[in-house]
Amino acid sequence: MAESYREMTRETRSPASSARAVDRGYDDERGIGWVVFAGTMLAIAGVLNTIYGIAAISDSSFYVGDVRFILGDLNTYGWLVLVVGVVQLCAAVGIWAYAQWARWVGVLSAGVNAVVQLVWISAAPWLAVGLFAIDVLVIYGLISYGGRRPLP
Repeated sequence: MAESYREMTRETRSPASSARAVDRGYDDERGIGWVVFAGTMLAIAGVLNTIYGIAAISDSSFYVGDVRFILGDLNTYGWLVLVVGVVQLCAAVGIWAYAQWARWVGVLSAGVNAVVQLVWISAAPWLAVGLFAIDVLVIYGLISYGGRRPLP
């Protein structure tokens, strides 16, 4: 009895059946929360960027006065943030519809927005830091868990 047990366990122990090498397959539900979170945060960032872009274009007194920017002025950055915000809103709608193009547009727009927020930091420091952190989380969620999914 003991001999047959040893033979049986030797036969079933192979490198392919070890815990590290077991093919667990792809779970469609894994990470769906991150994708929904990324779409939601992208939509929120898009709305904020759109509103703050319009405020900067209209020379609102909301922003810090007499700020020096690397290139251009507040009006230029307002247009840039407005365009990024509209692209983020479109990407968020596409992410919720499980469109593959929206995943990459979302990653690209979050990356561009992260850079823009670092340049924009002198005009609205806390807003820029907050949106930068959201952009990092959006990029993580979309790259890690935003792969192809079947339609619901």
